[in-house]
Amino acid sequence: MGWGQLVFAGIDEVDWAALEHAYGPADGVPGLLRGLASADAAEREGALDSLYATVHSQGEVFDSTLACIPYLMELVADPLVEDRGPVVELLTSIGGIDLDGDDELDPEDEEFEDAANYAMAASAVAAGSEVFLQLAGDHDREVRLVVPLALATLHPDPVRVLRLLRGRLPVETDDEVRLACIEAGGRIALRHRDLTPEVVDWLIGVKESGYCAGLRLGALAQLARCSPASLPADVVPWATGVLREMRAAPVVVAASSEPPPPLTGAAREIRAAAVAGRVAPWTAGLLRTLHAGLGDRVDDRIALLADQLCSPDLSQRIDAVRMSEELLRTWRGAYGELVALIGEQLADRDPHLQDAAAAVLGGLFQLAAPAADALLEQLNTDPRCWVRSGPDGRDALGAPVLALARAGDPRVVPILAEILRQGDTPADLARSLDRLGTAAAPLAPALCDRLARLGLDGRLPERAEPLLRGLAAVRAADILPAAVPAVLRVLRGAPAYGREQVVAGALRTLASFGPAAGEAAPVLRTLLMPSRTADGGLPAALNARAAGALWAIDRDADTALPVLCEVLSGRDEGARRTAASVAGRLGDAGAAAAPLLGSLMRSAEPWTRVESAAALWRVTGDPGRAWPVLRRAWEELPYARPRVAAVLAELSTRGAEGADRLVDRELLSPRRHNALDGGTGVHDIFADERLLALCRQTVTGGP
Repeated sequence: MGWGQLVFAGIDEVDWAALEHAYGPADGVPGLLRGLASADAAEREGALDSLYATVHSQGEVFDSTLACIPYLMELVADPLVEDRGPVVELLTSIGGIDLDGDDELDPEDEEFEDAANYAMAASAVAAGSEVFLQLAGDHDREVRLVVPLALATLHPDPVRVLRLLRGRLPVETDDEVRLACIEAGGRIALRHRDLTPEVVDWLIGVKESGYCAGLRLGALAQLARCSPASLPADVVPWATGVLREMRAAPVVVAASSEPPPPLTGAAREIRAAAVAGRVAPWTAGLLRTLHAGLGDRVDDRIALLADQLCSPDLSQRIDAVRMSEELLRTWRGAYGELVALIGEQLADRDPHLQDAAAAVLGGLFQLAAPAADALLEQLNTDPRCWVRSGPDGRDALGAPVLALARAGDPRVVPILAEILRQGDTPADLARSLDRLGTAAAPLAPALCDRLARLGLDGRLPERAEPLLRGLAAVRAADILPAAVPAVLRVLRGAPAYGREQVVAGALRTLASFGPAAGEAAPVLRTLLMPSRTADGGLPAALNARAAGALWAIDRDADTALPVLCEVLSGRDEGARRTAASVAGRLGDAGAAAAPLLGSLMRSAEPWTRVESAAALWRVTGDPGRAWPVLRRAWEELPYARPRVAAVLAELSTRGAEGADRLVDRELLSPRRHNALDGGTGVHDIFADERLLALCRQTVTGGP
């Protein structure tokens, strides 16, 4: 009986056609399993890719996946099989899904079968995980590299695994494998808290040992990961000293013609960087882990990043720029020195570092001020970075221009003027003017002239929007007599396709002009008339915006208020929310809307409740009914805090029980209010800094 027959004994007796994978019957799976044992490297790689795509697609476990486990186990146990490391990883992924033991599975639940498959897979792989103990000293380093994580994840006896890992460290000669052992120890400490003290003692010993600098840094990173409280007070000087030691003794591995195996964790970064000949390739993943462990020790993290940004290692500086962005988005702090160092990266010749630094600075808004000189220097040195092609093929501002404009630095205005002179208006130019305000007044003539010459055709919506936004930002009606006629022209002449977008932009712009747009008032009154007739007119939300623009221009509450009340009593939730926001701007002139606003505070939509409560407080001057709604939103809807803080800053906390405590607590919190799991937005830092400014204004009573 041959080797292949022995390994795959019984495989043809399984009714694979009756089993399922991601794309239907699993009758082709035996051929893929046999492909893993092929002497042809390309066939092995193809078989592995296909197994991931079918029996383990997107991490799922099917009945065919369960049937594969015994054969995968036999493959990894046989020393004659090549490329067993990736198969170990496949088994680790299949069996490493943790199910919440607190939740009982209901057999009637449609997810019961999936959950049962995961549980059976975890049990089956754990039952066979004894083989991984034997592989810890395997002749194949790629196997040794992935086995520690497999053991830490799958083996049912963590004490035995930890003992093995500790024993392997002094006898193992490959530093990547040693690092994998250290990372696995950290994982055991996280999964089995009773073993954390033992793991911590081990990691401290490695940190203080004579091992290479990368391993000592790896031990510190895992210490931060599993027991942040155990980090030494001098963690930053120690870490920066190790980094300097690593720079003095660069790790360079010759490039190989063979593709690297699919590794995990910091070991993956070590291999990818080393193959490229990178200096000190250990650092990126290890330092990310260390930063995560340092958490709110912002000053320590700034000092560590400052050292990274001064490194002669280009890759380490790129990593530091990206880590800086994560820190800035998550924690509040004194970032002037760090931002200045990020700005210094713009002078580097490497375009990847320049792009990374400019992108980070673009998300900082006013916090980018310490890097303003560096941004201006780059713009003066390289005009090619002024404009870039956006994902949709349209021109957009280059990251350095955008960053300087968002910082509110008026020195960018001549550059923006030249961009306007050279071609079409970049789509994001207008949005960049908000922070510049009237400092961007020199741009108004060009914006107005372009708006006045736009064709009233199907392209009007996309072409008018940035111009209207730009004119609103600089309040051009105070500067140019032609501004209001240019806006009214597109308002009246907007084609049917995209009309609502054009009208919304024009109304926003006219409202920003205020009384200087007096000649637009009759047009707005005419626009509002159909709202009370059978043939309709503007959609409800635009009616509310038109009423708001009319109020901003001539304070005509007799016309604006009935329209707002009509929208507030309608069924369009978004329109009612818009009308509530506009009604609040009327102040006591909007008192007649109070009953409708009060009823909307019971809306099922949380943002409608927030806008209605804020408006009710403004039109009545009484926080009695409104404040409990706003206070609840502060606690339950973090993104609403700037909106609530704006009301407090405007109307004071008098009569709002507990408001002072909320504001004080926010000012003392080290974490940004919108640093939530699940993604970030480009305006997150700006919104949080605005929240802090509003809170300080509430406390001091000043602007």
